[in-house]
Amino acid sequence: MRIITLNLNGIRSACNKGMLEWFAKQNADVLCVQELKAQAADMAPDMLSPFGYHGYFHYAEKKGYSGVGIYCRRKPDNVIIGLDILEFDAEGRYIEAQFGNLSVVSLYLPSGSSGEERQAVKFKFMEAFMPHLRALYASGRDIIVCGDWNIAHTEKDLRNWRGNKKNSGFLPEERAWLTELFNEVGFVDVFRKLHPELEAYTWWSNRGQAWAKDVGWRIDYQIATPGMAGKAVATGIYKEQRFSDHAPLMVDYKD
Repeated sequence: MRIITLNLNGIRSACNKGMLEWFAKQNADVLCVQELKAQAADMAPDMLSPFGYHGYFHYAEKKGYSGVGIYCRRKPDNVIIGLDILEFDAEGRYIEAQFGNLSVVSLYLPSGSSGEERQAVKFKFMEAFMPHLRALYASGRDIIVCGDWNIAHTEKDLRNWRGNKKNSGFLPEERAWLTELFNEVGFVDVFRKLHPELEAYTWWSNRGQAWAKDVGWRIDYQIATPGMAGKAVATGIYKEQRFSDHAPLMVDYKD
């Protein structure tokens, strides 16, 4: 079972850069996408159901902003859109597809990089989301939460960690929240499980030749319950083509 997650930074932009043609060749069972920056009226037919995949979306109310989606090779048994938290559901940040005992989530956690107001929103989301994550874990289901978490967990997860200790995405409180998720709740960072020491990134700033110099951040994750994480056999970050300021994160799980 191959699962891919990708922050599109705009689905129309990513499709213009060949994302769908690339996706057609990946033999993926599920593709989780974030930051659609589109609403239902903006979606062309090939964006809604490419190559026979079933597409499900949680659009933001604000135009050109946020939004998440899931493309599934097999039709899910159930799809859950949103968290039942009005403030965050208006921003289109959560969608969950259920297949038997497996849930695959596409998540777009808020960014706080634009200033103190949005950082406060990010902290508020984190506080509200942790009980949901705990409930998912306690459900006994196999869970994989894919997406842009907008937090680099450790010093191995961003190139310039010394210069970012006081910046959104690497704040002590944010990192401690992920540590709680892993060490106390029990979820597993699948990439880090397979590559304990590898310094590899999924997002690069558009400033200062960050992509060319590989000055990046690993903020896109597949975070899974232990049984599911134990089935992960391979993972990679695809960098041969660029569809976005993020790169696709791919994980293969044995059945």
